[in-house]
Amino acid sequence: MLWISLDRAANSPLIQQVYMQIRKKILSGELMAAEKLPSTRQLADLLGISRNVVLEAYDQLLAEGFLVSKRGAGTFVAEGAYLPSGKSIAFQKVTNKEEVMSEPSIIQFRSGIPALDLFPRRIWGKLTQSICYEVEASAFNYDVPQGRPELREALSKYVKNARGIECHPEQIVITTGATQAFTLASKLLVSPGDELVIEDPITSDIQVIFTNHGAKLIPVPVDDSGIQTCLLPQDTKPAFVFVTPSHQFPLGGVLSIQRRVELIQYARKRNSYIVEDDYDSEFRYEGAPIPSLQGLAPDRVLYVGSFSKLLSPSLRLGYLILPPEFIDRGRKEKWFLDLHTPSLNQLVLARFIQEGHLERHLMKMRKSYKKKRDRLIDCLHDAFTGNESTWCIHRPASYR
Repeated sequence: MLWISLDRAANSPLIQQVYMQIRKKILSGELMAAEKLPSTRQLADLLGISRNVVLEAYDQLLAEGFLVSKRGAGTFVAEGAYLPSGKSIAFQKVTNKEEVMSEPSIIQFRSGIPALDLFPRRIWGKLTQSICYEVEASAFNYDVPQGRPELREALSKYVKNARGIECHPEQIVITTGATQAFTLASKLLVSPGDELVIEDPITSDIQVIFTNHGAKLIPVPVDDSGIQTCLLPQDTKPAFVFVTPSHQFPLGGVLSIQRRVELIQYARKRNSYIVEDDYDSEFRYEGAPIPSLQGLAPDRVLYVGSFSKLLSPSLRLGYLILPPEFIDRGRKEKWFLDLHTPSLNQLVLARFIQEGHLERHLMKMRKSYKKKRDRLIDCLHDAFTGNESTWCIHRPASYR
């Protein structure tokens, strides 16, 4: 006799319970092929439920092929529905690095994460609400791969004022963060087996993105003045040179104007390109921000910017500024990646920039970061004063 246990207090309907338990018994082999099941009336009487419940459960099992019905004979388990169990998967709780770092007692020294407690929630929320009410219905539809024209227009003005970049809005492709921008640049410039020049040291994440596109990496050492252009390989034509000229990561140097000129001449001579990662150049505490490399050679530089470190990584908003010759291909490749970046956040960010909120937010962040940096350096001096042979702490001129 078929034994099924029903729980009338459970959230799942009785039909689902009957169906799932018979299905499980067939898959496990507890009910064998060709074994006859009780009639719907018999099973309903046994379980004390409506016959319609059993009928619907049987119908679902028949539709999925677990059962077969033979006119005048009854309902039977179908052939080939038994599935031997595989190895069970054991899961072990793994402590996530972010979970540990989110504990209130832990001071985060991880780079690249902005002060999330200072995110302008009230302003962002009000802009989001107003835009959701104001925009046309088309804003909720599929959008253009290069990004909303409102944001590209706002960005072209912002980067001109803040980074010394000359570009038309048509040259901008909105991406879901800098990682996608690097991926897009790789798709445009790299073929399997191509060589790339990268700074040494550099984050491993960047290396993985480029090698996943089949590139061979040529590391060139950096010093306090950025990548050492005198060590650039002379016997190869790299697809591009990857640099962080305004604030080298992780050592913090600034690429000197002499080396910027040498790097541009190197790229032009070899008909190569430069990918500029300008990940946090806005956070310079003394003097004006260092102008971008793109402003010197817009025909040779693909410029990558992101709002992950200015506002929040969760927004997933970045951008890639392309030389004109790559505009059409860049849009096509972006379409293949994900059709387009979510439109509503783009519209909110465009308004955020246009109304001056981004500039005011950055001023607030600079003051906060400078205060934290100075406090940290003071604490280190206090902790190590008196044993000068064991420490060497200096106050950086520009960066936190």
